[in-house]
Amino acid sequence: MGTGTIRSLSSLVKRPPLSRFSGIDLPLVSEGIKDHDGLSAAAAQSRASVLRSRAESYIALSRHEAAIADLTESIALAPGNARAWRLRGESHRMIERYEAALEDFDEALKLEPDSAYALGSRGQTHAAMGRLEEAMADFDHALTLSPDSLWILEAKADALVDLDRLDEALDEHAKILALNGDLPYSWVARGDLYQRLHLYAEAIDDYTKALDLEPEHVRALSRRGEAFRMADRYEEALVDLSRALELDPDNDRALGSRGAVLSELGDNEAALSDLDRAIELDPEYVWAYRVRGEIFQELDRHEEAVSDFTQALHLEFGD
Repeated sequence: MGTGTIRSLSSLVKRPPLSRFSGIDLPLVSEGIKDHDGLSAAAAQSRASVLRSRAESYIALSRHEAAIADLTESIALAPGNARAWRLRGESHRMIERYEAALEDFDEALKLEPDSAYALGSRGQTHAAMGRLEEAMADFDHALTLSPDSLWILEAKADALVDLDRLDEALDEHAKILALNGDLPYSWVARGDLYQRLHLYAEAIDDYTKALDLEPEHVRALSRRGEAFRMADRYEEALVDLSRALELDPDNDRALGSRGAVLSELGDNEAALSDLDRAIELDPEYVWAYRVRGEIFQELDRHEEAVSDFTQALHLEFGD
């Protein structure tokens, strides 16, 4: 299918809010505050609080370097604030500075050992580093503290997929859907897992449930189209993939899939147009090179076929 390992779309997975008005620090003296440019203890705590709040907005804007700068100063002012360590760890994680993220989550957990948020985020960091057993330990601990946390359940399901413990991953998705079956992404995520298991009818059912909730959900349309393609239901696949591309014309995966469908339906020129555009959007789209190479081969355009197969081998295996 060319879509790689299933992973959660973190932008769609709900986390607990980073702050609440009741959590704003009051300028009281704290023994954890260090002197900073001659500020009084109360002023230092107040400044640290504002810096943390500004950092949250930077994080929401994906301006993680700016967030890290604010949080570093905030930590210098008030090193005993677990939230600052946790937020800086999350910013480091989002820009793939995983070792720094782990250090920050470790500090946060020294201050708040029962923080499900920090445990879940540290688990995601371990998973991103390929340390799947350590990730599972963090997720399991976090879920004893917050058993209904959807984003942690989703992260655990992803780790189980990477560990090839697919039946257990399906169990986690069942928990997610029991908690919130009104979230289209939850159905899409399980549909992706069914598709990985080559259970295309089950995948199509889950994508359909997502589309019942949100008829213009681009990923559900694209993935259902792919499942239809894998089940040799090409006309239905073409309808879904075309609708996904009406909504998102630069969806490279939908273009690649539609290209393969059009080829199966005998329209190789239209197929090549879609695959050319998919590769233009993502020059490292290995599967698109392979499909386009096969079409070139079918058309006796063997020099172009060789070029595409060579590029696919280079990208996937380093040849």
